[in-house]
Parts: sequence; structure tokens; C-alpha cells
Amino acid sequence: MALEIVVITGMSGSGKSVALHALEDAGYYCVDNLPPELLPAFVALEHKHHGNRVAIAVDVRSATSLHQVPQELSRLRSQGVAVKSLFLDATIDTLVRRFSETRRRHPLSHDDLQQGRRALVQIIELERELLAELREQSHVIDTSTIRASQLQSYVKGLMSTAQGQLTLVFQSFAFKRGIPMDADYVFDVRMLPNPHYEAALRDLTGLDQPVADFLNLQPDVALMRAHIEQFLAHWLDMLDRNHRSYVTVAIGCTGGQHRSVYLVERLAQAFSDRWTALKRHRELDGR
Repeated sequence: MALEIVVITGMSGSGKSVALHALEDAGYYCVDNLPPELLPAFVALEHKHHGNRVAIAVDVRSATSLHQVPQELSRLRSQGVAVKSLFLDATIDTLVRRFSETRRRHPLSHDDLQQGRRALVQIIELERELLAELREQSHVIDTSTIRASQLQSYVKGLMSTAQGQLTLVFQSFAFKRGIPMDADYVFDVRMLPNPHYEAALRDLTGLDQPVADFLNLQPDVALMRAHIEQFLAHWLDMLDRNHRSYVTVAIGCTGGQHRSVYLVERLAQAFSDRWTALKRHRELDGR
């Protein structure tokens, strides 16, 4: 079997340990904070002794050698190694809150005196700059508003997809909780008829048939769906030829419960014949 490597990187406090534990549960041999210069030797050793699936977490603690990671991953791919790269991200406010709650020091902080909010924000912005190239070459997961169990589920779902094939991730969300940072495309469907104002449908979701029946009868909903499908169908082949591994399409409504959920379900179904299509419902999955 071909060697499969998952590289997890991202912002400090974004959930890399949670993702690594998810991969360990899925049968990967995992190591945290591997210096990039040791990557070739480590991969060869683990392939020999531990099997075909390895997960490695690399972060800003290896700041002086981070620039080596994209080059090493490219070299491994040229050798026939199946490489998947995940980048975990979160908003600055979320990261600051998490460091405050855990009282942990940021890896780039030189002393406890630099742990004030203003200094911490500056450190996080520096970290984002240092990791920018890795983020650009990875599939991004925004962990700002999701639970640890959601992140574990998302990571396991991504690992189950076929290597070398474009994977579409359709995600519903609520605008009132913020736009996902990991979205490649964002579609606003708040102008569509809202089942929330139908008493019999208010407590249901876009996964329930009565809501689907209601939205199926709305011409504007059908038109929005057709426009999104037409847009994606036009550009996906080009993205695939550009060697994109993942494309995240976020569909947002007011509460992330009815319209966006319904459209994510229909869009994933429409594109599943040609591409691998995953579904996420940020607000529903977190209940």
C-alpha cells in the first residue's frame, strides 16, 4: 500500500491536538511538533516500522524551518506518497479568548509580560504571517465556532475521501455567528422565503421533509439553487486542473437552520455524481 501522510498545521489554540487525536483514533501513527528538517528521515522510519498511515503536526514552534515544509511535501508527492495537508484556523478574538481561558502562553511569547491582549494580538498576527504559505497550500478548517467533537468528525470525514480527486465541502452556517474563515465561496441566501415564519416549520430544520416541501415550492429558491450550480459547474473543472484538493462552498442564512441546510443537502447531491461531496451543517452539528 502507498504511504499516506497527513500534515496538520495551523494557528496556536486552533485545535491541532484535537485533530491529531482524531487521526490517532482513526488508526494513524501520530507525532506532534516534528521539526521540518527531520521530516524525510521520520517518514522513511515510520513507513518501515509503523505501517502506511502517518499524521504529523507542525506548528510555529519550528518557525525558523517552516519554509522547508512545502518543499518537503512536494518532494514526497513526487515520490508517490499520498500527502494531505490540513490547516486549522480561528478568528483573533477566539484565539485570544482560548489563551485567556487556559492561561497558556503563546509559543511566540518570550515572557509572561507579553501575554496582555494587545501584545497577544500582535503575536497572533505575526504567527499568521509565518504560516501564510502553509495555509495557502492546505485545506483550511475554521474552528472558531465549532466544538471539539465537530472538528474530530470533520477531520475523519476528510481523511475518508479519495486521494487525488477534488473534494467539495458544502457547509451551511448562520450569518449571525460569523462567516466561516475556511470558505472558498460564500453564498448569501437570506433573501429567500424563510420557513422560520411558518409556525409549523419553525422548530424543524432543512433536513426535515416538511421544510424541504415548503422550499421546493418557492421559485426563488429553485432559481438560487440553479445559479449556484451553474457557477460551480463552470469553474470546478478549472480548479481541478489547477490541482486543488478541496473546495469549500459556504451557504449562509440567518440562523443556519432552514434555507442554508436545505441548499447544502441539494447541492451536495447534485455534485456527488462527478465529485466527492461532503456536507457540514455548522450550527446543527454543534447542537
